[in-house]
Amino acid sequence: MNVLAINPGHNGSAALVVDGKLEYYIEEERMSREKYDGNPFRAMLYLMQHYPIDYLVVGGTGQENHELPWTGESSYIALVRKFNPKVKVTEMAHAHHLGHAATAFYSSGFDTAAAIIVDGSGSKSRVPIGPEVKDKQRPFLDVFETESIYQCEWPGEFNPVFKRYADNILPSLIAVVESDQEIDSAVTTVKAYEAVSEYLGFGFIEAGKTMGLAPYGKRDKNIPNLLVGDLKRGDKNVLIPQYPRGAYIDQERNSYLRQTFDPREWHREPSKLPVVARNLAWKVQQETQEYVGDLIEKAVDMTGEDNIVISGGYGLNVMANYYYKERFPDLNIFIDPISHDGGSSIGLAKLISYSEMLREGEDEEIEIEKDPLTTLYLGAKYFYDEKSLERYGIIGEDGEGLIEVSDVTDADVAQLLKDRKIVSIFQGRSEAGPRALGNRSILFDPSHPDGKDIVNRVKGREWFRPFAASVMQEHAKDWFDLRGMEETPYMMYAVELQDEQIGKISSVTHIDGTCRIQTVSQEQNENYYNLINEFYKLTEIPLLFNTSFNLAGEPLVETLDHAIMTLHTSQLEYLYLPELGKLVYLSNERSMIQPPKTSTKLDVKEQIRENING
Repeated sequence: MNVLAINPGHNGSAALVVDGKLEYYIEEERMSREKYDGNPFRAMLYLMQHYPIDYLVVGGTGQENHELPWTGESSYIALVRKFNPKVKVTEMAHAHHLGHAATAFYSSGFDTAAAIIVDGSGSKSRVPIGPEVKDKQRPFLDVFETESIYQCEWPGEFNPVFKRYADNILPSLIAVVESDQEIDSAVTTVKAYEAVSEYLGFGFIEAGKTMGLAPYGKRDKNIPNLLVGDLKRGDKNVLIPQYPRGAYIDQERNSYLRQTFDPREWHREPSKLPVVARNLAWKVQQETQEYVGDLIEKAVDMTGEDNIVISGGYGLNVMANYYYKERFPDLNIFIDPISHDGGSSIGLAKLISYSEMLREGEDEEIEIEKDPLTTLYLGAKYFYDEKSLERYGIIGEDGEGLIEVSDVTDADVAQLLKDRKIVSIFQGRSEAGPRALGNRSILFDPSHPDGKDIVNRVKGREWFRPFAASVMQEHAKDWFDLRGMEETPYMMYAVELQDEQIGKISSVTHIDGTCRIQTVSQEQNENYYNLINEFYKLTEIPLLFNTSFNLAGEPLVETLDHAIMTLHTSQLEYLYLPELGKLVYLSNERSMIQPPKTSTKLDVKEQIRENING
């Protein structure tokens, strides 16, 4: 049985589960080239070309309108029906948080767990008003999911033990009929982060940039608390909710937060970064991660579980994820690496697949084999060979500038990296989720003192944003404090460097002395591991500077066409194709390896001391 599930909203995606096993996960933006694109028609069509679809599951949040003229059916159902008139359909836009919970739980491999979902705005729900509310004209309220706790049991039990809903206009807190439900009009965790991100000029959905800025700030007594009271609700005197969309800082009531700066200036020029901007980023990071820590405690108290899985947009906060490891050393915490809305399609596909398998086998005992997440290389499959490269021969209308293709080994490419050349790599299936993991990556020497500035400039990113590192798994603990973890293959934690390594890999060390890392074993990605190993032989550094193979504002490259085009439209010169043993070189006369005029290089040890003292 082939189950296709989709998330139609932002981070549109399609997941294919075949007889209970996840075979594909594709995000629409990779194919359409539109960042955060929804309506995953291209992803659906790719999967339908290769597999007959028996079951379609339509997720989302219920805010999407897909009704077609004439038949009145959903555009997604119509598309699949035209290929299989007998396709079974389940619409689950009412169960957005359930999709997140299922993805995290099934990926973890746990038998039982408490799933914590921390999201901006999930499905719209109608809930009864509690008896203390006197408005009898409205016995029900239409509200949005924001945070949930589920008690999960293999193969398909998901019991919601706590739900938090939100609305724009209600008083601060209303208890609903059930004691495990809450409604309020305060700004919840993710909305607080969205409000600060919008204030900083990033947009609601670009919270990762706020997270990158946070370590530059510190405690500021002039900034009011964002989350207040014992329940840590967002203060409506500071934050204005706009469910189901973003939120805003109330600048009229908070004179210190009134914007007197243009974010477009300090995004490119570090000397113009306002104190209030960096300190507000620091504050929202600290307050929200502490609150989610409290939510973990609540989940343990309510369920008795020591297995915790986390999903929803806040699950991508690598600083918070590392904080949980310190605060809860005795809990088994699994963070869903595709925590954003796109990942929910995986959980919905598996949930329906397992329920159908159990239903069909109800007259006999059936044992369903678990399918925990073992890889994120789940994208489309492409074929290319040496002949495929011939059509890229001459670039430019004037015919000048040849693409050169040469035979290389991992040792040759490692030498290029040691010589401080930027090398992009393209191989295999693309990575699921927002992290590049060596199949669609840009690589550089992690020890270069100006490496962060150089690659940020080449990619067109803001100067303060840090970079990640891919480290050979057997060397990870020698370089980083993993807080009890044996591996972190999906780059979900910003971990601290071991004291003796500080200063050795400055281009991937953030201002707070942390680095977001991916551990790599030969079994997980043989070609990538071998390349890192060759670099290690040359430098005694068992890791590489790794960032996503894209330019600012673009999705990761998906095809070889996208990879070559990115070389053509940027200052990148080298593309390594390890499956062919080929190096593509595109001559580029523009200076690439010079640091920008304004360097943001810092003495990392001194900055760490300053942060601690501050």
